[in-house]
Amino acid sequence: MKKQQDNDEGELFRQTMQSQGVRPIQCDVIMPLRPLPPPIPKQRYLDEEAIRQDMLSEQFDPTELETGEELLFVRSGLQRSIFDKLRRGYFSVGAELDLHGMVVKEAREAIAEFLYLCRHRNVRCVRIVHGKGYNSWQKQPVLKTKLGHWLRQRDEVLAFCSARPIDGGTGAIYVLLKGSGRRQLF
Repeated sequence: MKKQQDNDEGELFRQTMQSQGVRPIQCDVIMPLRPLPPPIPKQRYLDEEAIRQDMLSEQFDPTELETGEELLFVRSGLQRSIFDKLRRGYFSVGAELDLHGMVVKEAREAIAEFLYLCRHRNVRCVRIVHGKGYNSWQKQPVLKTKLGHWLRQRDEVLAFCSARPIDGGTGAIYVLLKGSGRRQLF
């Protein structure tokens, strides 16, 4: 019913237009559109300008710089924000171990005992001073590289990173430990 009504209306329209002298336009040429301007990557320009401004500003976080001398490790599952806080020194250091003057065997035993005591006492963040190796016979850090391997093997270590310059820089590390699972009563 609707279809026939549409046809009737269409036919009525055509008849009315013919009676008024209106002719259909016979044109098969499409007028070309004005060419589009080339795309402008506005956001890229804004991003580049923001980078320029950041580079020219005096405000930067030295913990974001990596020189290749840092020790860094994060166990999978640890939130990035927690690791960033560790790198910036936001956690209070509950205990410290100084490995200066120790040979490799002594240092490994001292670290194992230190981590056991810290975990038993529910200390969550510690600092281990390993030195920069200037007094070793090769003038290279021996304990530093060993320490990185040893700590990666320890299940209670969640993350570690080189300390801030005020706390020893690349001659010391912050270590974030798992909790003991029990509350400390004293």
